[in-house]
Amino acid sequence: MRKSLDRKLGAIRSGKYTPTDFIIADAKDGDMAFGCATPGKGPDGRMKPLRAYRNDMMKVTKSGLVDIMLMSLSSAEVMQSEGLFHKSDVTPAVRLNDTTDIWHVRGGSYPKHQMKNFRSARLDRVKPVAPLGLYSVTFYNDLERDHQTLEEFVKFRNEASAEGVNYFLEVFNPQIPVETTGDFATYNNDMIVRCLAGVSRHERPAFLKAVYNGPAATEEIAGYDPENLIFGILGGGAGTTRDCLELIRQAEKYGARVALFGRKIYYSEDSVLMVKAMRRVLEEGLTSEEGVKAFHGDLQAAGITPMRSLEDDLVISESILKPNV
Repeated sequence: MRKSLDRKLGAIRSGKYTPTDFIIADAKDGDMAFGCATPGKGPDGRMKPLRAYRNDMMKVTKSGLVDIMLMSLSSAEVMQSEGLFHKSDVTPAVRLNDTTDIWHVRGGSYPKHQMKNFRSARLDRVKPVAPLGLYSVTFYNDLERDHQTLEEFVKFRNEASAEGVNYFLEVFNPQIPVETTGDFATYNNDMIVRCLAGVSRHERPAFLKAVYNGPAATEEIAGYDPENLIFGILGGGAGTTRDCLELIRQAEKYGARVALFGRKIYYSEDSVLMVKAMRRVLEEGLTSEEGVKAFHGDLQAAGITPMRSLEDDLVISESILKPNV
């Protein structure tokens, strides 16, 4: 069956986009970043088993509210064996490289250093379980490091082409200070466009996602070549419900057509209700404030106790989302 992702990408590329075509991906590849801590703590204070995390993959996928379920290869194999995506409208995807800047293990300090590329997943093992993968890069304005990053990107694209694996590109903001002669967001936009300009349509990413660096930066790159360079955002930390809904509202307003959220979905009170709130803001035109109130209403109807009071959950805690005063 033709997946919702394919239909929506077609609408976006043809210039017929409407908010119902906005693509939402659930990032459930946290085991490649956080290890045993990925599923979070249970009522007893101990870390939950991985099965709890995978159960949430199943719950969200079966809701039909997302378009992509991103997983580690090991989880994708389990989900395939359990028939999760059989006759589903959701596209399974696999993280194809696990660079050191996502190694957020307890007691570790890897993100304090420049990223080094690393790939756990073999592409020939990915193809049988998922038609799509995620490849990530980070730019530092460091000639040697960025040159090496792009050399590895070329190698990856060659292998992906040979194996027939489609991918989307993720561009992180560095987690360490980076010196540029101007604004970092414009530097990052230029590096994204520059690194893809010489790439044939046969090996270009289906879309890309990056950190939301504010309205101007988002509008610039989203409007650069919208039919061939579909721009999306990544979610970052969990934050408040208002943070999640305001982020997706602003991103869509300024031209983003994809959102890949992990912790903002999984660490909410209920993953499906959170994605439902995201869809309401996108498709029904609710403000983020109205969306938070509707979300709390859904929690009450489901008998779920909210983690925060409504007043606290209406707070925008991420500075990039706050209006300039």
